[in-house]
Amino acid sequence: MPSFPHPPRRHVLRTLACLPIALATPSWAQPRQLASGSRSVTIAQIIDTSTGQIDVTKDFLVGSRTAWQDINSRGGLAGATIKHHVIEVNGSPASLRAAVESLKALPHCVALFGSAGDLAASQLVGLLARELPDLPHVAPWLQNVETNSSDSTFPIFASRQEQIGHAIKSLSVIGIRQVGAVYGSTAEYNAYRADLEQIARSLQLSISSYRTGGDLRDLAQSLTPDSPRVLLFVGGTPELVRFSQGVEKQAAQRYLIAMSDVNLQSIQQMGASRFTPMIATQVVPMVNASLPVVKAYRAALGRLYDEPPTPLSLAGYIAARYTHAVLQTLDGPITRANALLAFARRNPVDLGGFHIAPNNRGRGTTYVTQSMVAADGRLVG
Repeated sequence: MPSFPHPPRRHVLRTLACLPIALATPSWAQPRQLASGSRSVTIAQIIDTSTGQIDVTKDFLVGSRTAWQDINSRGGLAGATIKHHVIEVNGSPASLRAAVESLKALPHCVALFGSAGDLAASQLVGLLARELPDLPHVAPWLQNVETNSSDSTFPIFASRQEQIGHAIKSLSVIGIRQVGAVYGSTAEYNAYRADLEQIARSLQLSISSYRTGGDLRDLAQSLTPDSPRVLLFVGGTPELVRFSQGVEKQAAQRYLIAMSDVNLQSIQQMGASRFTPMIATQVVPMVNASLPVVKAYRAALGRLYDEPPTPLSLAGYIAARYTHAVLQTLDGPITRANALLAFARRNPVDLGGFHIAPNNRGRGTTYVTQSMVAADGRLVG
């Protein structure tokens, strides 16, 4: 990977990626300490702090912390304080196995929620089904929902397939008949190519697929005048940045459409092209929306942290709020078994205007919208 300019925020992210795995409550975005002797309920969260994921997970965790701190200030859960137990991993299978082992040492943990990023969340589905099938795995940042499912995992966000479908349908409506699909890695190519091409065919769109085992910048520079002008990018933030730098060198103007697993606020800090228009799908409302849940998020974030609102931290906030909302419906004492029963009912939940209605395919919502990165870094809905 190339060396990118690292302003202070990016430097912090890089530093964090080097922290040891499986640490609870990392030093950044720390909540207030629980009062000594207070009655508490433990909710766990596994966060991948590896270099390729931290742009996503850092913001997601800030949103989750914001929600739990705000919930505790309003009485917690049935008068009990929520103890938000964070476990860091480096994304490797060994670190994820260690994280699951540490969960086994928390018998009073009633749920694992908001696992992030996507690669870690995907691996945890199978690990938890085998090792801790009685622990609810709630609202993970899980992109490939259709191929990662279990009886104890309860996704709420639209899948990558839904995002791809939304992006392609939007293009077909405005008359685009030819698109390209660029994959940041072989794993993403194998996971999503068939679905993406099937969706494109159903909308009578011509689609060309691109992947490389080498430098994405070189791949971008290999595009010809006949290559599609609109390119769907399936990959992470660093990969999108590298590809955009190559696209910038092309004479033809091209447009990049990324999925929600990209941190739009970080791409320009990492050296992305300012001259290549970028649009990203997102699975939560715009952060300036007037929905009550978004207003509550902005107010709590502004009160508790020196962080700007972002789609990813809003997603983390919604994941925590959904977890709390379902736990409030428990029949009987707050136990892991009762929590699993409550989440398994998959009852609809309205979070201040953001409606989560789980279906029989495991998803909680098909909500997808799009935003564009302006030249000055602002998000435009």
